[in-house]
Amino acid sequence: MNARFGDAASPLAGRTILQIIPELEAGGAERTTVDIAGALVEAGARALVACEGGRLISELQARGGEWRAFPAASKNPFVMAFAVRRLRRLIERENIALVHARSRAPAWVAYYAARAAKVPFVTTYHGIYNGESGFKLRYNSIMARGDAVIANSHYTAQHITRLHGLPRERMDVIHRGTNLRAFDPAQIDPARVRALRESWGASPHQPIVLLPGRLTAWKGQLVLIEAAKILRDAGDHATLFVLAGDPQGRDDYVRRIDAAIAAAGLQTRVIRPGHCSDMPAALLAASAVTVCSVEPEAFGRIAVEAQAMGAPLVVSDMGAVTETVLAPPDAPEADRTGWRVPASDPQALAQAIGHMLRLGASEREQLARRARSHVEAHFGLERMCESTLAVYERLLAAARPPGHFSGLA
Repeated sequence: MNARFGDAASPLAGRTILQIIPELEAGGAERTTVDIAGALVEAGARALVACEGGRLISELQARGGEWRAFPAASKNPFVMAFAVRRLRRLIERENIALVHARSRAPAWVAYYAARAAKVPFVTTYHGIYNGESGFKLRYNSIMARGDAVIANSHYTAQHITRLHGLPRERMDVIHRGTNLRAFDPAQIDPARVRALRESWGASPHQPIVLLPGRLTAWKGQLVLIEAAKILRDAGDHATLFVLAGDPQGRDDYVRRIDAAIAAAGLQTRVIRPGHCSDMPAALLAASAVTVCSVEPEAFGRIAVEAQAMGAPLVVSDMGAVTETVLAPPDAPEADRTGWRVPASDPQALAQAIGHMLRLGASEREQLARRARSHVEAHFGLERMCESTLAVYERLLAAARPPGHFSGLA
């Protein structure tokens, strides 16, 4: 991390910043929460996270952040009303200088608590939220009501303006940052890769196509199963397809996945091993990675991490991928860092996967080098942390006196 974060002269030194999110499970918003908490601690600030729990709590605490158990996932109006009072007391008791909300339900709670406590309120629009009915628009609009509104891509910023009318100049676009030390092929012990392949039941030289992401219909697992059948019918009897992710309670969708695998006769070729806790090793183990979402990605963290690891990558051509994955016609062939195919098109997906599996060693090496350089130039963790902390500093500089924010919105 940049040395400025450890400088006692930082404007954030000695201040307490609270982030609020439903849970700290796997996901881009959750990972960003932990990364920003770590950057705050390095800046000499105190980093609190209010949420209901999750597997990343231990990492948050290891990086110096503090967890406050809080009913941040509830959408029950009565629970939320009680939570506003509880959060205001937390703000006042812990002398919190700024509140940053990363999801809609806790953002409503944080909005009213921060206003009552007269502290700045920040939101990050992490996703392209579904629903454009009057009720859903109002519910989603809380993410555009911050004293500072952060969009995780230019695509997301355009979405916010279209739905909520917030001018582009009122937003900060801050791309999700990737930890380039953790996602560095040179730093991965081969034993980690071998252990993961063995846990998946892959033979030593068996090609693997990896789809990382929680098991939800919009992530496109069913599209990949169709593509796997197309490839099998075309003569590919070796490749293992790995759907790595949590079902998160979506039992009906899991049954649909299993039924699709059985109907295609791919029970030995498509597996779903659950959550993967070692994504750098998983990406290095893969012969190809796909992010075949059937709805737009607001950013696409996995696509960036795959490029950082030099993995051949194919993504659905919509959403923010034009910002993260270089491919014709938006970039010259010589600059390509991945492949983009139409969403929900298993034939096009199968064709791209087949092409990636046939890449020669020199082609893979050149692709990996371009992709890594692209991520280093645009999507590093330090850039994200510096930009986010600069937003905090700007708002706190406008608060006079500290703890009594006059408001910018």
